[in-house]
Amino acid sequence: MKALSQKARIMLCWVDEAEPVSELAWAKLLPTIREVDSEVWVTWNPERKNSATDRRFRLTPPAGSKIVEMNWKDNPWFNRTRLASQRLEDQEKRPDSYEWIWEGDYASVHEGAYFSKLLANAKREGRIVDMLPIDPALPVYGFHDIGGSGAKADSYTIWLAQFVGDWINVLDHYIAQGQVLSYHINEMRRRWPHAIMQLPHDGVNENSWTGKRVEDHWRDGGFEVLKPLPNQGKGAAMQRVEAVRRILPKCKFVKDKTEAGRAALGWYHEKRPSDGRDVGLGPNHDWSSHDADSFGLMALMSDKFKIKKAKPLVMPNYGSAI
Repeated sequence: MKALSQKARIMLCWVDEAEPVSELAWAKLLPTIREVDSEVWVTWNPERKNSATDRRFRLTPPAGSKIVEMNWKDNPWFNRTRLASQRLEDQEKRPDSYEWIWEGDYASVHEGAYFSKLLANAKREGRIVDMLPIDPALPVYGFHDIGGSGAKADSYTIWLAQFVGDWINVLDHYIAQGQVLSYHINEMRRRWPHAIMQLPHDGVNENSWTGKRVEDHWRDGGFEVLKPLPNQGKGAAMQRVEAVRRILPKCKFVKDKTEAGRAALGWYHEKRPSDGRDVGLGPNHDWSSHDADSFGLMALMSDKFKIKKAKPLVMPNYGSAI
């Protein structure tokens, strides 16, 4: 009983390197620190926006908390160390990871990332902007990766884009997990009711409850739906990777609306064997895969949509003016 009472009276809990701590772990830990004037210290290097730690202590910190961001600029002895020259070298030679390592930004790349340098170029060239004009004479397309319903289901993702000359204006990004198909349809009706939807090969799959195909549900929701892309077979994932590499230099992004999707593209990476061999095993399937797949669908279909003409506007005939 003595040992239990000592464990119950925790006055200070320090969680270091807290980035990977799960929401379940926080839910179990925090109620055990319950003494009056007890404290919880949390220190970590941010990696992912909306990680469990980031949500609890950075985005929506607890009432009465004190948040301190410390970086190399706060070290009075920094310029007397070799780190000063190392920082400048990273800034010059590794710009895709510099902001995370040195400036406290979220990690946007992974070792073996496919698109990190191309996204860094887009930022450097001013192609990630606050707003992009929408041409009313040109269609807006939605490119899908189909997820499922349930807590452990894959995410459903959609990129919304308009093809303007040689440019691809990426206007919006949508992601939801665990929701039924009608939820996604209603969200698109609210946000992009006139978008033309392009589904991947599994758009012809039947819903196990209704017996109707996914593409039919979108049509019933009031959307024009193009013929789903046929299954590309073996090697389809790398076909998408190469297609994305080809179109990214032609893409402009609306900054805030595509932030989460661009983070996923920057993270999407080659899988490596656990034994340390420098052997590529194809794209790693993780949280970033679904956004990368829907963007890859857009890349594969981009040549088709560049030459597609907008439907002519037909005005009703109300007869002669009186």
